[in-house]
Amino acid sequence: MPSSISLRQMHVGETATIADVVAPGELGRRIRDMGLIPGTEVSVVGRAPLQDPVALRLSGVTVTLRNKEADYILVTR
Repeated sequence: MPSSISLRQMHVGETATIADVVAPGELGRRIRDMGLIPGTEVSVVGRAPLQDPVALRLSGVTVTLRNKEADYILVTR
């Protein structure tokens, strides 16, 4: 059985499937509104020089998240 890790722990070039979004309240809603919902495949396409934020590719679009936000998204590889 695959184990879940935080999206923040993924490396550039890796692809995974979102397992859960554990962010509370408004932050959780905002993350889901961006398309980051369980079952969605997501790829890490880049990181800023200081590793924050992270650029993600999902459903044909690129979005960026701060590492604090990425901690609330659990993925399986």
